[in-house]
Amino acid sequence: MKLVGIVGSNSDQSYNRLLMKYIAVHNADLFDLEILDTKDIPLFNQSQDQTDAGPIQFMKRKIEQADGVIIATPEHNHTVPANLKSLIEWLSFKIHPLDNKPVLIVGASYYDQGSSRAQLHLRQIMEAPGVNAIVMPGNEFLLAEVKQAFDDHGEIKDTKTSEFLQVTLRKFVKFVQVAKALEEPKPLPKEDLNATGKIATTIPDVDMRAADWVEQAAKKVQAVSGDTYVQLDRGILTVDQINYLLSSMPMELTYADSNNEFLYYNAGKEQAGTLAGRKPEQVGNPLIVCHPAKALKNVEWVLQQLRAGKQDVIRIHVPKHGPDKYVVHSYQAMHDDQQHYVGLNEYVMDIKPVIDWYLQQTKQHLVGATSADSVASASVKNDPATSNDAVASASVKAATPPAPAKADGVASASVKP
Repeated sequence: MKLVGIVGSNSDQSYNRLLMKYIAVHNADLFDLEILDTKDIPLFNQSQDQTDAGPIQFMKRKIEQADGVIIATPEHNHTVPANLKSLIEWLSFKIHPLDNKPVLIVGASYYDQGSSRAQLHLRQIMEAPGVNAIVMPGNEFLLAEVKQAFDDHGEIKDTKTSEFLQVTLRKFVKFVQVAKALEEPKPLPKEDLNATGKIATTIPDVDMRAADWVEQAAKKVQAVSGDTYVQLDRGILTVDQINYLLSSMPMELTYADSNNEFLYYNAGKEQAGTLAGRKPEQVGNPLIVCHPAKALKNVEWVLQQLRAGKQDVIRIHVPKHGPDKYVVHSYQAMHDDQQHYVGLNEYVMDIKPVIDWYLQQTKQHLVGATSADSVASASVKNDPATSNDAVASASVKAATPPAPAKADGVASASVKP
């Protein structure tokens, strides 16, 4: 189960952040908790709409990806802090990621009443029509006199307090499961796999399906090449150096933009030597051309998940390459500085050499390997969501597409799942 924890305090030394870290560490067997801060959230002002600002969009995406939310609030003047209130205002103004999202409210305060009044106000706010979260009733966790509550290692000193917190969190996990079972799935917009749209970086008047699209497009936009320098986020490289760097990567990289046009792959090998079977003439194509018809439903599902922010990465183990390779296809959403979706980065890698090296270095070994397509570590919990009931890439014979609720991966084009 994936949860996000929102720290209501923007203080550098926050006891509510300490409480959230304690929850994350001591409940790793129950859920995966990602802790989010409100430090960068701007003050709410509907006259200066910042819904599309990076920090707001980042929060939106993380909340939408989570099964539930835990909010830890301090108490300022008998209510919630201004930064937490501003966050909720932004998340209920034009976007509504908290709608029908299970929420648990906890809090820590300096005084003996804990954050009881702030939690009461926060509960009322979260249940307001514009927010419409599903707040777990009762089971409030109020950590009072917080300066004395933790030891030097961040552990809660009082045994009864920690036990009550654990009981509350286990109940919340069940609450999330019930809420999820009752939730009606919301259909996502269709994906335009023909890439008929236009975005800022679309190169006009060049046929996307042309085998020499790269050459035509480069001439059209007067693209730089060779020893021309390019300024990057943190560095300056020539185009040649960028190509050297990308070609040396121990994985196959593919870039498809937000218009679903296949723009790049690191052509370090001939097609026969690649795991994904890329072809030079595919570059520039709309994605519909890069996949067999049977795979298109799965391809669309992956793109919908990434574009809508439901998941940041989708992975699939592809066993067709034989027992001597552990091939993983990863589909990673890319975002700009404002956290807007700008495309898909597919990276394909045989992780077996890395695993072999790590086991040799650490003197460990794998256990539970029952077949070529099933390798389980002794310390791993097998997750059916990561099975290869997935999505096929360019050169694949794909099976019947899985139900969207179960699919958690994309099979490479050369695979029979």
